[in-house]
Amino acid sequence: MKTLFVSDLDGTLLRSNQKTSEYTNKVINTLVEQGMLFSYATARSLITAKKVTEGLSARIPLILYNGAFIMDNVTEEIMYAHYFGVTVNVLLNELLGNKIYPIVYAHIDGREKMTFIPRLSSKGLKTFTDSRKGDVRINPVDDPEDLRNGNTFYMTCIDEPEKLYPVYEKYKDMYHCVYHVDIYTHDQWLEIMPAETSKAAAISRLMEQFSCDKLVVFGDGKNDLDMFEIADEGYAVANADEELKKKAACIIRSNDEDGVARWLEEHYVQYRQ
Repeated sequence: MKTLFVSDLDGTLLRSNQKTSEYTNKVINTLVEQGMLFSYATARSLITAKKVTEGLSARIPLILYNGAFIMDNVTEEIMYAHYFGVTVNVLLNELLGNKIYPIVYAHIDGREKMTFIPRLSSKGLKTFTDSRKGDVRINPVDDPEDLRNGNTFYMTCIDEPEKLYPVYEKYKDMYHCVYHVDIYTHDQWLEIMPAETSKAAAISRLMEQFSCDKLVVFGDGKNDLDMFEIADEGYAVANADEELKKKAACIIRSNDEDGVARWLEEHYVQYRQ
């Protein structure tokens, strides 16, 4: 039986300092050398994911932007992608009409960009974009119409719950929406993706590509629920959201205790091909 292991990053594989520990890197790299099929599924981009997992060997394709992209970890080629298409204009009209000014992730002239309006950004959104200074994707604009540029695949809204929740309720069945509180800043986030985008859908593609017949996943947040639903075994770290814990086969040590790596070190031998 061939098993695929997939972990979320923030709050799961990463410690609270937003990095993988030397211990986690050592354990996973050793097991990958022994033949473990390991990947991660994250809301992050390839740029920030690689930065926070420096030293970690994940040789098979990675799942990024909550499943919007599957990318080759070596060549950085996009192997699979989901885009909004023309419906993005209706969504943007709704957001702008409610004075919600998102970060819009899109490919513009063949390059990945994160477009936002600094003068209209919420405090939480400014905190986030300030943390990405130096990122080649940063694309500040002044005209809200510029948010429509390019081929959009992801939107992040950071604002007050009373503004974001009605939008979530209205569009949660039309798009893939994740409404959650950020684990680092405690700001309210609403992330919106094309309907067919999900960690689960991307994982299913990897399962097929590598002819795997068993799936083991690790997570901490609500955006991990869909991959827990398709997994043969789902393990929630001790710091996980209570809703996710209810879906878990077992609760393992927290992210700051390297829970994923410790579980793999102890149990992987049972799954070796």
